[in-house]
Amino acid sequence: MTQISISPATEQDIPALDKLVNSAYRGESSKKGWTTEADLIDGLRTNEYGLREMLQTPNATILKYEESGKLLGCVYLEKKGTDLYLGMLTVSPDAQTCGIGKQLMAAAEKHAIELHCTAITMTVITVRHELIAWYERRGYQPTGERIPFPNNPNIGILKQPLEFMVMKRELS
Repeated sequence: MTQISISPATEQDIPALDKLVNSAYRGESSKKGWTTEADLIDGLRTNEYGLREMLQTPNATILKYEESGKLLGCVYLEKKGTDLYLGMLTVSPDAQTCGIGKQLMAAAEKHAIELHCTAITMTVITVRHELIAWYERRGYQPTGERIPFPNNPNIGILKQPLEFMVMKRELS
């Protein structure tokens, strides 16, 4: 019987989170899934230092999704005022299209409600049309705000100019 768990990540999870996130977003392994950024950005998506910083950020958590003890997904959540920022939604390329992303999004919404947030916000690379459509089907709407993609080799080397769009979902 498969046991599913969604729980806050700890320092002990950092090496596995690092491997998961980089395998889902960058490099050849990411091309097995539909969330790859490999054609847009070279290099690593994150590293253990960056993940540790995320875990140590006040009002932030990383939720991890495990099936029978195997890490298959995660999402970064940070309370910012009355909004919950959602980032780094990650599902293993081998487990995409199994509903894990939807379960992590539901857990993020539950977390936001528990924190008395009124909305969830996120940033999405503007050329990721299929990802934007996936979020729109879940009630997220573009706000019109654009943010330049950081020129930071610690989070990748751009193959083309990129920018983020801000998306938001109001909570009832």
